[in-house]
Amino acid sequence: MSLQSGLPTPPAHEGELCELGSDVNFKTAHNACRSEGQYGLRYERKMGNTELSYYLPSRQTGVNDMYLHLGFKAPERYVQRSRVRAVWAILRLRHPLLSAHVEMHEYDDVRFIYTAPSSPRDLFEDADNNLEYRTQDKDELIDSYLNGPRTLSNSRLSYVVVSEPGEAKSAVPTPPRTPSPSRSSVDAGLIHESETPTEIEREYELLICAMHFLGDGMALHQFANDFFGLLGCDMDDADLEAMLEAEWRDRWQNISTDASVLPRSLEEYMPLSDGRFRRTAAKVDFQLSQERLVGGQVFPRQKHPERRTIVPTVSFPEDRTKAILKKCKANGVSISAALFAICDVAWARMGGPKELPVLMYSALNLRPYFTVKPPSPWNSYWYLAIGYFNIVLPSFLPAADKVESVFWHRARQAKDQSTRAAKSPLVASRTHVMAEERGERARGWAKEDDEKEQGTWKPPVYSSSASPPKEPILPARPKAPSAALMGLSLLGNLDGIYKHATFPSVRLHTLTTGSRQRHGAMLLFGYTFQGKLWISLGYDCNGYPDGFVDKFWKECLAAVDVFLG
Repeated sequence: MSLQSGLPTPPAHEGELCELGSDVNFKTAHNACRSEGQYGLRYERKMGNTELSYYLPSRQTGVNDMYLHLGFKAPERYVQRSRVRAVWAILRLRHPLLSAHVEMHEYDDVRFIYTAPSSPRDLFEDADNNLEYRTQDKDELIDSYLNGPRTLSNSRLSYVVVSEPGEAKSAVPTPPRTPSPSRSSVDAGLIHESETPTEIEREYELLICAMHFLGDGMALHQFANDFFGLLGCDMDDADLEAMLEAEWRDRWQNISTDASVLPRSLEEYMPLSDGRFRRTAAKVDFQLSQERLVGGQVFPRQKHPERRTIVPTVSFPEDRTKAILKKCKANGVSISAALFAICDVAWARMGGPKELPVLMYSALNLRPYFTVKPPSPWNSYWYLAIGYFNIVLPSFLPAADKVESVFWHRARQAKDQSTRAAKSPLVASRTHVMAEERGERARGWAKEDDEKEQGTWKPPVYSSSASPPKEPILPARPKAPSAALMGLSLLGNLDGIYKHATFPSVRLHTLTTGSRQRHGAMLLFGYTFQGKLWISLGYDCNGYPDGFVDKFWKECLAAVDVFLG
């Protein structure tokens, strides 16, 4: 079905040795390798299938490269490059995948490579090389990331941009890149810039960029909260640099050879028994669950040589948001469930075919299902931990006098389906089977894409002498259509993640998130932030007939007005 382009995938095998060369000694630890390299300790591990399913499609144009934009106000001393650089360095130390790079050997052998920092100075310079100051406004910043040249690469898995837009941009010039410090300056402490900034509060934009195979939305938002917690804390720059050095010593001065430095893959955090019966039962259950997914509603698409993603966004005032949440609660649903019904009603009002239902998909946070816990201090939250679930709703509307009651009934249907997906005892096994399918499919597509680019691809030739296909697990049944209309990323109440009171001098006011998309992609986001409900629709405006998605978006907002108040 259509949603397969975003689904999960398995781990590299426990204890598998890494090929580092015949003259290199190494140890294996939790599927990661450690070796003595020219520049320090080197750790590596193979990607699991879930990570591969995101990495392989991203190689050329950066499909799925994530971003998180936050608009905020702060005194300029909190946003000086020296301070941002120190905060960024501390967090890159705590989360090694942010500083790793990727090496691809085969389609099923892609590896994270992490070289341990030999000193705090290494961390400081690494952070500086992955930090940029600009003078773009929010829209320019997001557009350049989504539609311009790719920001990230195999050697740059994460990046931070700080921008000061508007008239004030000329008042605070971008500080130059840090020169390589001398040994004496490092021994005396990390670099301090000579400016003494004023307490004038200014408007800033922050863009946090990260590959999707590094982690998911929950990791991104937790990271942003930690970022502002350090940026807006009472410590001065020297204190932050001292923290960096202390944390580096705790992690690296007495590192053991079997330390689990790199986070494991999703599948290793929720392992399954290798029993043959268990694996067969998991595949039967997965196939049955997939056959229950019926959907036949799709947006009309058009081919266009250029992809252009836009993200129309609306926010609702706090008083109206409270009223909306209160109305949802009175009808026994969350705002997330209501948004499924909003999209369903909006689509029905577009006048599509009524014979088949509407299928939508969304992400499921898998962290609560993990049975393996990483040891401190290597307990980074930067790893992929998402699965997917589906919502199926009718595609027609009843008589006008019954529409509101039917709307809330469908919202409750969405809630019930979401709850069953989250509470199913088979979440782990379904994730593993789906991961295997996703990984196999991603490898096949990647190989075909590469061969087409090189001019060597040939259509497969099926010979009558070839071995017969494997007998299906279940008896053959007529296959129902399972096309998905769209995906919804429902992030919930982000004010439960952002501890605004811990950084009172930095006032966050705007949040937008998403990723670089493939041609014809669409994803609706819904969340509450700073007490406001936010809804945004990220889509490729060149991938659909003119005005069609605009009309759908207007129908969505009209349905919010009518049903949510």
